[in-house]
Amino acid sequence: MKVNLSIAYVFIIYFLFACSSIKQHSNEDGKVDFTFLQLNDVYEIAPIQGGEFGGMARVETVHKNLLKENENTLLFMAGDFLNPSLIGTLKVNGERVRGKQMVEVMNAMNFDLVAFGNHEFDLSQQDLQKRLNESNFPWVSANVKLKTNNSSIPFYKEVSNTKQNVHETFIKEIRDSDGTKIKIGFISVCIPSNPVDYVEYENMFVKARSSYAAIKDSVDVVFGLTHVKIVNDKRIAKLLPEIPLIMGGHEHTNSNNFMGNVQISKADANAKTVYIHRISFDKKTKKTTINSELKEINSTIQSDEKVKFIVDKWENILNTTIKNVIKNPEEIIYYAKKPLDGRDTPIRSMPTNLSQVITKSMAFAYGNDLDAAIVNGGSIRIDDQLLGNITPVDIFRVLPYGGAIVKVKIKGRLLKRVLNYGELAKGTGAYLHRHHISLQEKNWFISNKPLDKDKVYTVAFSDYLLKGFDIPFLSDKNEEVLFIYRPNNNELAFDIRKAVVEYLKSETKKSAK
Repeated sequence: MKVNLSIAYVFIIYFLFACSSIKQHSNEDGKVDFTFLQLNDVYEIAPIQGGEFGGMARVETVHKNLLKENENTLLFMAGDFLNPSLIGTLKVNGERVRGKQMVEVMNAMNFDLVAFGNHEFDLSQQDLQKRLNESNFPWVSANVKLKTNNSSIPFYKEVSNTKQNVHETFIKEIRDSDGTKIKIGFISVCIPSNPVDYVEYENMFVKARSSYAAIKDSVDVVFGLTHVKIVNDKRIAKLLPEIPLIMGGHEHTNSNNFMGNVQISKADANAKTVYIHRISFDKKTKKTTINSELKEINSTIQSDEKVKFIVDKWENILNTTIKNVIKNPEEIIYYAKKPLDGRDTPIRSMPTNLSQVITKSMAFAYGNDLDAAIVNGGSIRIDDQLLGNITPVDIFRVLPYGGAIVKVKIKGRLLKRVLNYGELAKGTGAYLHRHHISLQEKNWFISNKPLDKDKVYTVAFSDYLLKGFDIPFLSDKNEEVLFIYRPNNNELAFDIRKAVVEYLKSETKKSAK
């Protein structure tokens, strides 16, 4: 017994000495370890693709496990989360949801910082202000400002009748277990691709550089949290080569690029993947080491119960209130033997069988009495494949924006410019899906006849395209847009989603004969 006690005593002394040595070594080391968990472009709070991928409750499980691994774990959203989603279009208690469901979920997950994405400004100023006020997480942006009658001011939260400005930069203090402290800073800019009356976009490159200059001497290291095109991120990295990591969004497809020593990382949309960045900063050398992992969020990951409870609540609201929009939301309108492909990567770069269904439906809405139909890939937001029984709810998820189908008389010369622009926009939401239009050896054909630049064509467009957002020169102001017919609310073309539903029903009837 005495021997055992002696051994235990020696072991305890050795253990305490070892811990002391480790701590002393850590103090001498001067390194601080921390972890970033990065999401971007998340529109769906529930899992997608038949429950196989994504889901914010699963992300929260990953988040909590990372916090156990290192309490200095920070959770980020690199823009685009308030819109679009089918839930967001619904009315609850007489008011559109408009991203309220996402803020509630993100509050429960304790996000550490979020950036504005271009789709945050799909919301009205009033709705966006409500979401800002409801959020318990900080926002950051250097180049988006709120327009007032007299000037432009920072966006703000209003909490207990007190305004809290969204700052151009963000600073977080990190304390290691041995007491070593560092300050890390963040800069953020948003792509100016969504012009609305209440938003002023300042030059993203000028503001990225000036906000970095304003913060760099107050912190040990600066990171980027952006929502711009990858080409813009690369330019920012070239301007600011001291930034070790830019966490970005906007493309919807995962990527990891380097511009010099600057790493630029983007995860897949709808939390199909997340980026985990395990980072070590050396206070002596000022060197940052980053070990990044792209982690798939799939059905093997358990859902966090707290977050799942909120997600389930909103899904139940969806299932109930969708009946106010369409009579039989769970009616089986079509059976897809082959998956109808609405995944982001193909839908923004090539024709798919789902996009063909949509453009055929646009022509169907006008009795096929037109030359062609065109829709932009960015209107198709499901990022999923539809297989087997298809219901109206599925179609509303595919096209959450809805919107009318307009019939346009357009000069062939302009139509060719539009088609060329869409082809060059592969990989983006401006890529165009087409019905009765083909590209053969660099020449455009309409209904198998060469496009005639002097001819006037009748083309169905999604109404979004005629607003000049994706294609700047395509609007009612262009003199080669000769006439636009806008449908009444009792016409099938008034809502592209209902047009697709009715088209699929007609196809089902045909196959039954």
